[in-house]
Amino acid sequence: MDLSTCKAIIFDSDGVLVDSEVIHIEVEREMLAELGLSYDREAYLSRFVGLSYPDFYAQLASDYQARVGGTFPADFGARLHERTEPRIEAELRPLGGVAQLVEAFSGKVAVGSSAPTDKLVKKLEITKLAELFAPHIYSVDAVSSGKPDPDLFLHAAKQLEVPPERCAVIEDSINGIRAARAAGMLPIGFVGGSHADQGLADRLLANGASLVVSSHHEIVGLL
Repeated sequence: MDLSTCKAIIFDSDGVLVDSEVIHIEVEREMLAELGLSYDREAYLSRFVGLSYPDFYAQLASDYQARVGGTFPADFGARLHERTEPRIEAELRPLGGVAQLVEAFSGKVAVGSSAPTDKLVKKLEITKLAELFAPHIYSVDAVSSGKPDPDLFLHAAKQLEVPPERCAVIEDSINGIRAARAAGMLPIGFVGGSHADQGLADRLLANGASLVVSSHHEIVGLL
C-alpha cells in the first residue's frame, strides 16, 4: 500500500498539525526533574510521546515509586496544566503546509489525537486549523484504549466510512506509528516538528513507519 491508493488521511495533532510537542516536552521534563525523575531526551520522546494522559501518568507513577519512592503527586496533572497552558496560548503555531496538503488530497481527512477533547479542539482553534477537519476531529476520549492500541484510528476510519486498509496515518511518535500499524493503515512518520531530534526518523522507521517525511509539502509531492 502507498499513499496514492489511500482514500483517507488521519493526522495526529501534537507535533504533526500544531508545533506543541516542543512546549509539552520541555515543561514536562522540567517538572519531572524537580520531582527527582530525570529522563534522557531521546528516551523520553520514544517512551512517552503519543500516550494519553492517563497512560502517561500511570507510567510516571510507576517510575516514581521505583526510583524515588512513595506516591506520585496527585496534583501533578493540574500543576502541569497551569504551567503549560500560558505557553500554548502565547507560543503555539501550526506546522507549515497543512492547508495545502488537505486541499491537494482528493480523499477524506480527520484528526486522531491522544489529547483530551477540550485541549485538542483549543489547539486547533488557536492555530485556525479546526475548520479544515471538522467534524472529523477525534480524541482519545472517544475510545477505551489509547495509542499504541489501534482503537482511536479505527474509530476515525469508521466515522469517515473508509476501510482501515485505505487509510494513511501521519504520526510523529513511536506509540502513534505502532497504533497505525496495528490498525492495518499506512504509517507515515513525521519529523517536521521543532521537538524532533536527529534520530527520530530512524526510530519511527524501526517501529513500523513505511516512510518518513519532514514536511507536509513533502507529502503533497507523494500524492
